[in-house]
Amino acid sequence: MSTPALTHRCLAIALGLAAIVHLPAAFASPPGDKQMIKSAMRAAPRKVAASASIVTMEADGKMRMLRQGSNGFTCMPDNPATPGQDPMCMDMAAMSWAMAWIGHTTPPPGKIGFMYMLSGGTDASNTDPYASKPDAQNHWVKTGPHVMIVGAEQAFYDLYPKDATPDTAVPYVMWPGTPYQHLMIPVK
Repeated sequence: MSTPALTHRCLAIALGLAAIVHLPAAFASPPGDKQMIKSAMRAAPRKVAASASIVTMEADGKMRMLRQGSNGFTCMPDNPATPGQDPMCMDMAAMSWAMAWIGHTTPPPGKIGFMYMLSGGTDASNTDPYASKPDAQNHWVKTGPHVMIVGAEQAFYDLYPKDATPDTAVPYVMWPGTPYQHLMIPVK
């Protein structure tokens, strides 16, 4: 994927994430590039992270390339506006899935993607892909370090639990019954 195409995709994801998590206009003490690269690299196994592109979202919502990669993965550092550590790293198919989620469109069929979140976890609704805070209806869950499989066929997801309030210590389907359902696989 060319640098402009990757930058455009990352910008779309960043803008969508900013809209969902309500990033502040400015951060009190933003981390430096070296700190952000180090944070992003904690999302995936060392060999994957070593050759991944690393991007970050600026305070104004624009995406900035910190390091160009060569293996088709893109990693992002921890988002300081969210609780806990949540750096992530995804392949190109997962990036397409994420863009569809952010854009409220149907993910492209036949593109099974893989995402890493090995440094932290998920603190989100298990039933509402667009919930930004817990409430009595959205079944908020906390999942520690995990990997995700996105974009698979329905029959694949039917093999795993789809409880609204899942046991996050075992694989489960997040956002079941939506176009954005995906398998959450804890690794610790």
